[in-house]
Amino acid sequence: MDAPAVVAEVTENMLGGKKVTVAFVLGGPGSGKGTQCTNIVEHFGFTHLSAGDLLRAEIKSGSENGTMIDTMIKEGKIVPSEVTIKLLQEAMIKSENDKFLIDGFPRNEENRAAFENVTKISPAFVLFFDCAEDEMEKRLLGRNQGRVDDNIETIRKRFKVFVESSLPVIEYYSSKDKVKKIDAAKPIPEVFEGVKAIFAPYAPKVK
Repeated sequence: MDAPAVVAEVTENMLGGKKVTVAFVLGGPGSGKGTQCTNIVEHFGFTHLSAGDLLRAEIKSGSENGTMIDTMIKEGKIVPSEVTIKLLQEAMIKSENDKFLIDGFPRNEENRAAFENVTKISPAFVLFFDCAEDEMEKRLLGRNQGRVDDNIETIRKRFKVFVESSLPVIEYYSSKDKVKKIDAAKPIPEVFEGVKAIFAPYAPKVK
């Protein structure tokens, strides 16, 4: 009897047969994602890919693609999923690593479906930094001293966008039993203890 051809499906993704482990990192503005991503990279050897950073780097490069992205952002339009996915794809192919944290993406259901369709990659899990809005607001205002009034509205808009766009993504992966929720309101070291427990199976093997 032939062995099932499951392995082929996994390896034949858009990375030219490179097998990868992907974890999506989601959380509202001020939930502390960035700090914890740095810790995960340091302790577990993942490569951190931030969708926002990749878009900014592409704009800076002055490429035709970068100019188009810049124009869209300035006009307040959402950059098409395919553009962001292509940048993530290129970064994964170029990297020597096979473990990736994708931060701040997918932002919505359309992003999520496009990522899985284009890359043929389904995340190993989604790390969700769950934090109350008043706590995130306090942190963000603490970071932006002196600009309290003009920032509170922007901050609340960002929260609203997160709830409307990203929560459906979290619900989708919850239905697949792939969401690992972290209480992000705790102090940073305590949050990292929770993160460590989740990433333990992915720790680098000691030679």
